[in-house]
Amino acid sequence: MSSGGHVLCRHLVAAAQRRPDHPAVREPGRSQISYRALDALSDRLRDRLVALGVGPGDRVGLWLPKTIDSVATILGILKTGAAYVPVDPTAPATRNGYILGDCAVRAVVVADPFAEPLRSALGPAADAMRFVVLRRTGGGAGLADALDRADRADGPAPAVANAEPAPEDLAYLLYTSGSTGRPKGVMLSQRAASAFVDWCVAEFAPRSEDVFSSHAPFHFDLSILDLYVPQVAGATLVLVPEERAKEPQGLAQLIAGERISVWYSAPSILAMLAQHGKLATLDFTALRTVLFAGEVFPVVHLRTLAAAWPHPRYFNLYGPTETNVCTHHEVVLPIPDARTQPYPIGRVCAHLAGRIVDGDGRDVPAGGEGELVIAGDNVMSGYWNLPEQTANAFLAHGGRRWYRTGDLVVDEGGGVLRYVGRRDRMVKKRGYRVELGEIEACLYRHPDVLEAAVVAIPDPEAGVRVVGHLATRKGEKLSLIALKKFCSEHLPVYMVPDAFRFHAGLPKTSTDKFDYQRLQEG
Repeated sequence: MSSGGHVLCRHLVAAAQRRPDHPAVREPGRSQISYRALDALSDRLRDRLVALGVGPGDRVGLWLPKTIDSVATILGILKTGAAYVPVDPTAPATRNGYILGDCAVRAVVVADPFAEPLRSALGPAADAMRFVVLRRTGGGAGLADALDRADRADGPAPAVANAEPAPEDLAYLLYTSGSTGRPKGVMLSQRAASAFVDWCVAEFAPRSEDVFSSHAPFHFDLSILDLYVPQVAGATLVLVPEERAKEPQGLAQLIAGERISVWYSAPSILAMLAQHGKLATLDFTALRTVLFAGEVFPVVHLRTLAAAWPHPRYFNLYGPTETNVCTHHEVVLPIPDARTQPYPIGRVCAHLAGRIVDGDGRDVPAGGEGELVIAGDNVMSGYWNLPEQTANAFLAHGGRRWYRTGDLVVDEGGGVLRYVGRRDRMVKKRGYRVELGEIEACLYRHPDVLEAAVVAIPDPEAGVRVVGHLATRKGEKLSLIALKKFCSEHLPVYMVPDAFRFHAGLPKTSTDKFDYQRLQEG
């Protein structure tokens, strides 16, 4: 049994001592693992990684499907004092290779089908990394098997203690879409992670009998609540299989069958459940808290959901990856029939500070529209190896660093904030942050593309539809299937445009810039 340890692992260690046989993580219909076994498996990975040279200050990547193996891997990495760097299991090797190479991971834990594509994408940089390859995944058995093979090949790894990181040490790196055409790494410290988890515990009061959902992938910031808050209470985390994550009836059956009590996802998933999940046919009496974040929740769909699930408390959570959740608002039921506007993003979380500023960083008058800036322990340390972008992301005021969210808000009174829109070209799609400029950079790699401009069109069902406008070198339309295939080789699936429009030449403004407003209008 491990003791002490990493700020994010102290709850696992405590739960393993307090509730050793309670299910910690469950893969529906497949397997589950107790707190004692999860603690022991993550200890084994910690020991092996340390034997491979991993220590505090390092980064360790993981490219794994969402299973008990990946949860144990994250916890094992944290126990070494290193930071974990999760990549999208569905993203192309070129993108994941860029991410893991960019932050120079010391080691990577990778599923066998991804190992060779990753080595190829990394090129010579792969030689400096240690690979732990899982021949299979599921239930923790794949990770245990990989560690067994390492023990047979190199001898058992000596047992070591959990590292004791400093508050400012890096806990994890989450890569988000970047306006330069390359993903950028958001650095979150031990202090930031701990502050967020502690706030969640105070606000949502997790219980030992709770069953939490894990819908978000581990490279998405919603996963931080999913992974660590249940451990505080010694509750159970249910991993939503990737193949059911967007299948409404199967997802509804999973929520009911697993007796989920705390649900957290992007609004688009809940809207899909409300419309197509046949919720009236199932028992959701275990559900007590519904959390949503990442995009605007259209009131028409929220009303439908609340009619089907009238008993839980509903919370709208808001915040970019750089701050995780920084404002929250409880939606009080019933939703009035006359309400058509989305609910506000609410008040700044109690442990943070927020201001609304103009373009020069000055506070706007009461009731005025401006950019939300946030200060406090939740806020990122900066962007990995991007000092200029880091400097531009912050505003100095009153002896504090204020993160510029890029989101325009209005204080409706009493500190309740209403979201107005973005000040740049970033949009949220299915809860993911998407820089339209990164999609354009991808399209410009296509040999037949002469001009590319990407816009996001509001969509009542999906939230937004991303449309790529193209002018080709020969003035001909390109195959849509081939275009989408090309994009999928360079971008994660959620960033591939929903549609393409072809032009002889893209419309320009008087300053010879692309006229995005005209493209937006049709």
